[in-house]
Amino acid sequence: MNNKVVLAYSGGLDTTYCAIYLRKIKHLEIHALTVNTGGFTTREIEQIEQRALQLGVASFTCVNVTRQYYDSCLKYLIYGNVLKNGTYPLSVSAERMVQAIEVARHVRQTGAAYVAHGSTGAGNDQVRFDMVFESMLQDVEILTPIRDLQLSREQEIEFLKEHGVDMNFEKARYSINKGLWGTSVGGRETLGSREYLPEEAWPTPITQTQARDLELEFEMGELVGIDQHRFEHPSAAIQHLQSVAQPFGIGRDIHVGDTIIGIKGRVGFEAAAPLIIIKAHHLLEKHTLTKWQLYWKDQLGSWYGNWLHEGQMLDPTMRNIEKFLEDTQQTVSGKVFVRLEPHRFTLKGIESPHDLMSSKFGSYGEMNKGWSGADVKGFARIFGNQTSIFHKINETGK
Repeated sequence: MNNKVVLAYSGGLDTTYCAIYLRKIKHLEIHALTVNTGGFTTREIEQIEQRALQLGVASFTCVNVTRQYYDSCLKYLIYGNVLKNGTYPLSVSAERMVQAIEVARHVRQTGAAYVAHGSTGAGNDQVRFDMVFESMLQDVEILTPIRDLQLSREQEIEFLKEHGVDMNFEKARYSINKGLWGTSVGGRETLGSREYLPEEAWPTPITQTQARDLELEFEMGELVGIDQHRFEHPSAAIQHLQSVAQPFGIGRDIHVGDTIIGIKGRVGFEAAAPLIIIKAHHLLEKHTLTKWQLYWKDQLGSWYGNWLHEGQMLDPTMRNIEKFLEDTQQTVSGKVFVRLEPHRFTLKGIESPHDLMSSKFGSYGEMNKGWSGADVKGFARIFGNQTSIFHKINETGK
C-alpha cells in the first residue's frame, strides 16, 4: 500500500505539526520538500533540513527555483508593470504559485499517493496550493491537517510538546516571508486598519543615508545590467539591486486588498528592487512604445496580475497573455537613470535607440518638423467633427 506523502515544508510551526501528525497519527511516510525561491541562505536550508530529519521524515529535499521563478513568472510581472492596487508587486502570491507547481512535480517524481501543506482555513495560500494540486495531481489526495482540524496555535504547540518536539514555540512579533520578489511582513498592526508598522518590524534596517545614482540597463524588457556590470541572469540583477537599494528603506509599504476568499486583508512588505524595476521599466516603455501598445498592456497586465494573485497561474489564458506581453518588449531596450535616497527613489531619465521622443520629429510645445499649421487645422476639424455635429443638432454646446 502506497503511504508516501510529500509535505510542503518550511520548518515553521504548522509544517512541523503536519510532519508529526502525518507520521505518528496517520502512519504515513513523510517526504519533506522545501522550495527556495531566493529567500533562504545556505545556512538556513541546512537548519531546516536538520529540523526535518529530527522529526523523523523519510527524506528531505530542497530545490532552488530562483531562476525558474523569474523565467516562468516574474519577467511577465515586469513586462506588465504589475502592481496590485497600484501598490503591491505580488511578492508572496507569485512565489506561492511557483512553489505549489514544484511540489506537484516532486509528488510525481516520488510516486506519492498524498500531498500535504500546512495552510490554515483563513488565507489565500490554501486556495493556491489546492488549485495547483487539483490540476496537476488528479489522482493524489490532498491533506491539510491544520485546516481540517481547525487547530489553534496553542493546540498545535500542546500536541508537539506531547510528542517530544523541542523547538522555539515563542511566536515572533512579526511573521516574515522572504523571496526574490520582496519580503512580506505581518504583525499586530496589519490585523487592523489604523496602524502602520513600526521601524523595528522591517527586516532591513536603514543604513544608507547618502544619495546614490544607478544606471539600469534593459534589453527587450529585462534588467540585464547595473552600473555597467552585466549579470548572467536577470534574477542575479534583481538580488544585487535589492542589496543596494533596500538599506535606503525604499519599497516599504502596506498593501490593502481583496483576498481570494472574499475578505479584506492587509500586509506589510519591503520590495525595493521590484518597485524600482517596475517603475524604471514602465518609464522606458513610455518612451519606446506607442499609445495603444501602452493602453492594451495596462489592461492585460492588470488582469494577468489579478488572476495570478488568485491562484490561476495554470489557466491557459495566462500563456496567451504572456505571449502578448513578450511580443511588446521588442523595442524596450535602453538605460534608465535612477537616484536612490532614504525612503524614496527618483527616475531621472532614459537613453534608448528606440526612443520615440526623437528631436528629429519635433519638440513638444516648441517646434514641429512633420506638419504645417494648415495640416493641424484640417486635422482638428475632422477629428472633432462628430462631436461638433452632436452639439449643433442638440444645441448643447457652450
